[in-house]
Amino acid sequence: MNSKMHGRENDLVEVVDQKEKSAVALREEAMQAFWEEHDIFNKSLAAPAGNEPVGEFVFYDGPPFATGLPHYGHILASTIKDAVPRYWTMRGYRVRRKWGWDCHGLPLENLIEKKLGLSNKRDIEDYGIKNFNEAARDAVMEYADDWSKIIPRMGRWADMEDDYKTMDASYTESVWWVFNRLYEKGLVYEGFKSMHLCPRCGTTLSNFEVNQGYKDIKDIAVTVPLPLVDDPDGAALLVWTTTPWTLPGNLAAAVHEEYTYAKVRVTIDEAEQVVILAKERLAQLGTDEYEIIGEMSGADLVGQSYEPPFPYLQDQELDGKENAWKVYHADYVEIGEEGTGAVHLAPAYGDDDLVLAQKHGVPIFHHVDYEGKFKSFVTEFAGQLVKPKDDDEAGVSHLDADIEIVKALKAKGRLFKKENITHSYPHCWRDGTPLLNYATTSWFVNVPKIKDELVAENNNVNWVPDHVGENRFGKWLEGARDWAVSRQRYWGAPLPIWRHPETEDITVFGNLADLTAATRQSGNTFYTMRHGESESNANDVVQTDINTTNPVTDTGREQIAAAVTELKEKGITRIIASPFERTKTTAELVREALGLSEDAVIYDDRIGEIQLGELDGKPNAEYQKFVQEQAGWCNCAPEGGESWGAVRNRMGDFLYDVNAQYENETILIVSHNSPLRMLAAVTHGSILAETDFDHDTEGMRYQNAEVRALPFTPLPHNDNYELDFHRPYIDDYEVFAADGTQLERVPDVFDCWFESGSMPYGQRHYLGEGQDEFDPEQGVAFPANFIAEGLDQTRGWFYSLIVLGTALFGKSPYQNVIVNGLVLAEDGKKMSKSLQNYPDPMDVADSSGVDAMRFYLLSSPIVRGEDLNFSEKGVLELQRKNIGRLHNVLAMYEEYQTDVAADSGSTQVLDTWIIARINQLVAECTDGFEKY
Repeated sequence: MNSKMHGRENDLVEVVDQKEKSAVALREEAMQAFWEEHDIFNKSLAAPAGNEPVGEFVFYDGPPFATGLPHYGHILASTIKDAVPRYWTMRGYRVRRKWGWDCHGLPLENLIEKKLGLSNKRDIEDYGIKNFNEAARDAVMEYADDWSKIIPRMGRWADMEDDYKTMDASYTESVWWVFNRLYEKGLVYEGFKSMHLCPRCGTTLSNFEVNQGYKDIKDIAVTVPLPLVDDPDGAALLVWTTTPWTLPGNLAAAVHEEYTYAKVRVTIDEAEQVVILAKERLAQLGTDEYEIIGEMSGADLVGQSYEPPFPYLQDQELDGKENAWKVYHADYVEIGEEGTGAVHLAPAYGDDDLVLAQKHGVPIFHHVDYEGKFKSFVTEFAGQLVKPKDDDEAGVSHLDADIEIVKALKAKGRLFKKENITHSYPHCWRDGTPLLNYATTSWFVNVPKIKDELVAENNNVNWVPDHVGENRFGKWLEGARDWAVSRQRYWGAPLPIWRHPETEDITVFGNLADLTAATRQSGNTFYTMRHGESESNANDVVQTDINTTNPVTDTGREQIAAAVTELKEKGITRIIASPFERTKTTAELVREALGLSEDAVIYDDRIGEIQLGELDGKPNAEYQKFVQEQAGWCNCAPEGGESWGAVRNRMGDFLYDVNAQYENETILIVSHNSPLRMLAAVTHGSILAETDFDHDTEGMRYQNAEVRALPFTPLPHNDNYELDFHRPYIDDYEVFAADGTQLERVPDVFDCWFESGSMPYGQRHYLGEGQDEFDPEQGVAFPANFIAEGLDQTRGWFYSLIVLGTALFGKSPYQNVIVNGLVLAEDGKKMSKSLQNYPDPMDVADSSGVDAMRFYLLSSPIVRGEDLNFSEKGVLELQRKNIGRLHNVLAMYEEYQTDVAADSGSTQVLDTWIIARINQLVAECTDGFEKY
């Protein structure tokens, strides 16, 4: 970087020297340009190895987020995903490589919260779910254009045009189908369980998400006496906990009925106390100065009542209160190197505690809210976060609440002992917030029910390295637990579950057709008709000013008369028309011919002609040219005019309004070509930007006086009348039971891992029907021959894929897996933008070339699940020793080549050696890749 003086002495301008691309990089870019110019990728699909495909090699691609630029982890995965399909392409197989985008989930929500300055769920709801989700929609593809440039530059072939996005309505509908099938198979249930809650995110996490975020932290453990109500010596049962914040929620205690417990007289802080603890844990007293005054079994303690450490819950109305603050037996109580052999129970904050409480009718009650704060009735600590995220700048520690609890216990004389411990504690893998074990309602997939099938299917998968499949992944499957697939969040595919408010029965929809069949039906039937030919049509000019004279021609009247013959069979009861001269004439002629009264015709400005501003009165060809030149034609408008998108929106307003206003009518809508086409888009919920809506496409353009049926059922839609399953649009969609009762939607959204695990079906918009190119029932394009991702996906994408595939079709959705390790900085630390401890991948591409980078990655242990300390020097060295050497050999050959014909039958010793080495290479490569 140079600083140079320009002009005056005080005019200092920093100039960044432009790096020159290497000859290697320029050659690669020329090759890439050749591929693009000649459409080589698509040709390789049509004719792999230059011939008709000998078969299909199926590859599934896990979708990345487009909320940041590709890093070396993406480049590594992309290199593997490119190398194997290229090999099979050279073997003559067609290898489709459909690109996808992961668009939902808490990582993106967290980014939007930061951008908008929101702190929690309450802030989001005050801001508005609609506003929040639209901000997420706008941001999710922020870097998509950069990806579409960088990925091809990295030498990867993938179809990034016909991509799939997990936020698309078609994808979500497939996710619904998957969930519905699981429900029909009895694998989905609603449960009240102890789960891990991220209080900042305001939602629970699945088991494999929790396992991604454990950290060793310093914490506080306390030993607390619980005075027994009827003990003749005034003894207190000693309980031990590493979560002091749960003590205000204490509702029971547990011992093991077969253990021996000692009643001990001991002096602590100059105060004599009589306490009870397991005889084998007398070390927990912290002193050798004690007197055992009695022994008992745990069974003798079971059933006794005690005084809780805090009084808050005693003042609350609790179901089963008569069973609270008693001692129970629990098999899970163990004698270890810590604790007292007795535990306190806050049933809402522990899995074992919850099960025990449910068994004995002990109340289950929260003293901590969903934001991780003490509730108002916990008066001494009300509103305080029980386990905040450490923030040195704000002076906040995860120990703050526990410290306050310890102080309060000590002040009440209820603290026996305090210890500092270090233990492994779960944190949110997204933002580092300490998680809370929290009993709440969630929707689960019953994975243990199919555990044996999962294990068996995994044994048929070829894993590279194999120990990942056998140990890390295999052991995880053997201990599989129920999968919590719902999230109490906003930006995600909604659960397709509605509940009857009176019977509590649930309805799970599996597709859009079933959903729309359950909405209120107006009984209306709609037909559309374009006006008869007008003078502007005859002269091929556009006329969009309502005040301009533009009568229907004689030909137009004949067209209308012909259309009436068809309309007489429709039973039209009402006509709604555009107020332009040509549409009014058309509507009036139809009314008279059908014998309808004058008040049967209504004119509505919303269905008037598209406004073309400065192009009004110009030849139609000029408007055609304008549309064709616009990149985003559907949202572009001539000066003073309106876009097709604007027309669609007013047509949508009109149609939904009219459908709600009338019942059991047969309505003819008389309008113009452009509005009528947008009306059809509204009925389908089409996204104009993703629709081939060429202005002159045959079959889409209405002819003069043409009549078409307009099937219509209201859809869940956004403000642009596009089919949209997201909240709040789906929340506002009215669905009814067979008895006419309006159902209530369960407001949760899907865990984004459930969505990504549905990728084989979502990318094809599969709804259980047989398809020529994808049919899991028949084994067409399912399972995948090959997938690849990083080691972290063993409890992510790999897991969700195999659970759903096995549950739906009884087989793993993949046969071969390559698991790569983690790309680290050269010093072994995690790559960090803030530390700038790694080179920009594009800089390496411009200096050493992508082929060298790919070779460097593929030849390293990282492709076998090990980590790699990335070295730019290593890439450059490999480039010089391999890529450069090959180029030099070619240059030398080109310089000295002759007209002598090549002869494979040469007996010259060097020729023989070269051919032998080539055959050896081919054999080794074939053996290596044949498995994938």
